[in-house]
Amino acid sequence: MPLASPPTDWVRAVRATLKDADQDFHQVKPLIYWRDMITSGVIAYASAAVFISAPAFSIWQIAGYLLASFWLYRVGSLVHEVAHLGGHEQTSFKVAWNLLIGIPTLTPSTFFTGHHRDHHSQKFYGTPADPEYVVNVCQRGSIVNLVLYFAFVAIFPLIVFLRFLLAPLTFITPGVREFTLRRLSALTFNYQYQRSISTIHRKRFAWLELACCARAMLIPLVIVVGIRPWTHMLMLYSLGATVVILNQLRQLADHHFEGDGNRLSVSDHIMDSCNYVGRDPLTWLFFPFAIQYHALHHMFPSLPYHNLGFAHHYLMKELPIDSPYRDLVQPGWWSVAVKMLRRG
Repeated sequence: MPLASPPTDWVRAVRATLKDADQDFHQVKPLIYWRDMITSGVIAYASAAVFISAPAFSIWQIAGYLLASFWLYRVGSLVHEVAHLGGHEQTSFKVAWNLLIGIPTLTPSTFFTGHHRDHHSQKFYGTPADPEYVVNVCQRGSIVNLVLYFAFVAIFPLIVFLRFLLAPLTFITPGVREFTLRRLSALTFNYQYQRSISTIHRKRFAWLELACCARAMLIPLVIVVGIRPWTHMLMLYSLGATVVILNQLRQLADHHFEGDGNRLSVSDHIMDSCNYVGRDPLTWLFFPFAIQYHALHHMFPSLPYHNLGFAHHYLMKELPIDSPYRDLVQPGWWSVAVKMLRRG
């Protein structure tokens, strides 16, 4: 059954409240985007260098691994902000993010933006075609299914690596290329998802794809020519797998995932989403850059991440005490994620 929901009037009331505020919460501050990307990227790459170069199983290597995993996850999560920028908004930042982060980590924004916007669409949200609705690929309450899901998550970096390594082969015939763009060009775990290729800027997409191919080729090349030992690939894999696992652990609690596969109303869509105001260790770890206000983000997808916290506090101050918006607040990541372990 679809979620029971309050009248949709409350959603309009929340949107009107933010719109009528004296402060423009939709104003983007580019310097914050650049600051967060550069700071997080420098720490991530420096920590990764320590992890890769330190003696095996030394305290320096362990510290480098932990720091690199955290900061790579943090800087990688900025692809979410790239996805929500307008087509001509902060173009230099989007280019820089792909050159500095997306290509080196084999996560170009073109492989995320399309399917993430589909996740926000009222047409797809909560349906089997939703690329980010976890229960589409992980049955709630099944420990076996959860283990299999995270086993797939763990090998996902290898799949992505092979996808880019073999990218030139996708140009063999138009049919192969069309299939690749439709079914193999989104960083999603939902095998049912098919990307709409009518909106793809093919030339730009191909250049980023081939740049990632060159990056993927470089990984075994440094081993073949003797610059790095064979364990280098294992070390890079361990970082990639850890980052992907962190991201999927976060996704377990972005939403309640209580839809039944049918299209949800706007109100049900928002009520199925979560805001986290606490900063317990797990919530702090899994939700960098204010993305813990996930329900608010789904209500205002174009709201810059650096204003989500301010907008949330403003709404909590201005909205009536009986506004359903207040019910979106959850105690912490575990309070929602644990539902994936329960049946019904």
